[in-house]
Amino acid sequence: MLPYKTLIQLNRASNISLYIQLCNSFISLITDGTLQAGDALPSTRALSELTGLNRNTVKLAYEELVSQGWAESIERKGIFVLSKLPALSKNKKNVSNRVLDLQKESFIWDNPFIGKKETENFQQSVLTIDDGFPDVRLTPIDLLMREYRSISKKFYGKNFLKYGYPQGSEHLRNALCRYLADTRGLVVTPENLLITKGSQMGIYLAAQLLLKASDHIAVGVSNYRSADEIFRYTGASLLRIPVDDYGMDIDVLEEVLQQQTIKAVYIIPRHHFPTTVTMSMERRLKLLKLAKEYRFAIIEDDYDFNFHYDNKPYIPLASIDHNRNVIYIGSITKTFAPALRTGFMIAEPGFVEASSSLRQLIDKQGDSLLEEAFSSLFDNGEMERHFRKSLKIYRQRRDLFCEILHSRFSNVIDFKIPEGGLAVWSVFDTSISLSDLSQSAAKKGLKIADGSFYNNEIFIPNGLRLGFASLNEQEIEQSLELLRKII
Repeated sequence: MLPYKTLIQLNRASNISLYIQLCNSFISLITDGTLQAGDALPSTRALSELTGLNRNTVKLAYEELVSQGWAESIERKGIFVLSKLPALSKNKKNVSNRVLDLQKESFIWDNPFIGKKETENFQQSVLTIDDGFPDVRLTPIDLLMREYRSISKKFYGKNFLKYGYPQGSEHLRNALCRYLADTRGLVVTPENLLITKGSQMGIYLAAQLLLKASDHIAVGVSNYRSADEIFRYTGASLLRIPVDDYGMDIDVLEEVLQQQTIKAVYIIPRHHFPTTVTMSMERRLKLLKLAKEYRFAIIEDDYDFNFHYDNKPYIPLASIDHNRNVIYIGSITKTFAPALRTGFMIAEPGFVEASSSLRQLIDKQGDSLLEEAFSSLFDNGEMERHFRKSLKIYRQRRDLFCEILHSRFSNVIDFKIPEGGLAVWSVFDTSISLSDLSQSAAKKGLKIADGSFYNNEIFIPNGLRLGFASLNEQEIEQSLELLRKII
């Protein structure tokens, strides 16, 4: 007889019934080859004595094994492992061999993400200079949850727990249409709008529909790395276009177009990532002209329109696009609370419908109740009040942050005061290793990036986006003073 006393491990403090635990133990012994088809199981009396379980508990376990098809009861003989089970070889490998075996893949698959870093976890309570996030402490989350609860309690609220429009809440799409018309001069209908799980999803959907292997997409020499990775995942090739103080150099793009067919241009015309520069109106108009002439799409990523400090911001390209070349990507939660993941894509109805169909393959729809709650905040003016309040606070924080950078870091950090956005693009002296700086800061209780996220095959600036918005005045002083001492 097998040493069942050591093979069967039971946890009497568990919420799982003992007879289920016993049943599962036998299933494990069968599937790992310890017990083979046709092997006899111990009698209920013998197993009761070995395990200290009541005989009735053992009987229940055996009945469960039989009902699940792992065992069979043969009259006057006892309980046996089901004879029809396929033969399973017993695993007799030693520990070291098992470790080696675990390193082998069980099946063949392609991993295009080897070497890719996971996204940083910013939920820990650590002093952090991020790359430009809003201060979630300013977020009117109580108002949002109040609307959420209010809608769920109303007689029609339960309907939002069912599947709804794959394009997203009709109320939120209508509210966004009104809001975008008032603030950005962007006149669209709900049919032009798809609610997404943040701007990242919008970029992904657009790329999947626009690009395939052997296609070309133009992007900045400096660019949002996650967008680059999305485009590469389609198999498309990236054509790098220089970015200067006035945004992407459209004259260079024109020269490229005369030599090379491209399917799309990805731009961040306002508060370019990572450099924070804004594209001039002259270049915007020329880009639209080229898009019409060469028939390529423009993916306009306008992730933080709401935070512009020094003058009235340029309206989006989508607002002056009369040839319908622009796919406009925006975010609600990037300026509200990043983890709530709500954004939007605006394009021609046919493109939006196709994007909606593609989105349903991996995500049937968004959070209907959350979208309804957001629509209420837009309708009652709370979102606009939040943005106005935040804008005032973030301007003050930007000014303090840049004043300290100028007075204490002028010999090691080169920067320009950003007109908008939530971060300062800061290029460090080449004598400073950002990787070492990040590690040293972590030991001192300060979380700061190592700069690798902003690098690509031709852009290695030794720079960081230093976010000021998520830090209050005291935290700005504390974090920058700590950074100064570490440097």
